[in-house]
Amino acid sequence: MTIAFNFTGKKVLVTGASSGIGLGIAKAFADAGAELFILAENAQIFDVAKELPGNVTALQCDISDRAAVTEVLSVITELDVLVNNAGLERPTPLNGPIPQTDDTFDKILSVNISGTSHVTRTLLNALNDGGKVILTSSIWGKTSVAEFSAYAASKHAMIGLTRTWAQELGPRNICVNAVCPGWIKTESAMASLKNMSETSGRSEADIEAEISATQAITGLMLPDDIAGLYLFLASSAANNITGQAINIDRGEVMA
Repeated sequence: MTIAFNFTGKKVLVTGASSGIGLGIAKAFADAGAELFILAENAQIFDVAKELPGNVTALQCDISDRAAVTEVLSVITELDVLVNNAGLERPTPLNGPIPQTDDTFDKILSVNISGTSHVTRTLLNALNDGGKVILTSSIWGKTSVAEFSAYAASKHAMIGLTRTWAQELGPRNICVNAVCPGWIKTESAMASLKNMSETSGRSEADIEAEISATQAITGLMLPDDIAGLYLFLASSAANNITGQAINIDRGEVMA
């Protein structure tokens, strides 16, 4: 993709950056010249850092672990852009087995909601006035889907965090916005599609066709297709945009 934004001299943290959407975001900021911090729960993040251009620091921790977040993020003393992208996407059917489904439910909320809060609160003093905070929600944060109650609830909650934090950080001229992606070809999204196929008895191709039928521009996207929106929201061009949850979904959800 062609990068139209310049983040030279800007310090940026992207969580959940070892794969999928987060990796696409990290690549875009690295290509745009940012001094980049990338964080993930797995050690793959260190290999990712070696492959990205420029000044990149890899960090590893489970963001649901408050103490670990505090320790690992202590290396960041100044920050211009925080991208809260880390999250879990797994099925939690209402009639799922106990205690496995309950454990999964709790873990999703712990990472997606509490983890996002841990990271943001830890970096509050490091975040420069006039900075940007971006959360990755989902179109399922505005709608819903059967058997993914914890994920959908967490993404609704992230929009709530976005709006509340926008009010709290407004006096510091910090903009807080959420990106709500539609269907992206990532490992987690494809696992969800497979689960939907298995539980409904329909083929994955049929489900993809149903998704396309709801879109103004048909087809699943790639992580690179949405990275530009994060760059825009992190730039001075978005200085007057805050508290918003912006869909990027090929017209699947027009609200």
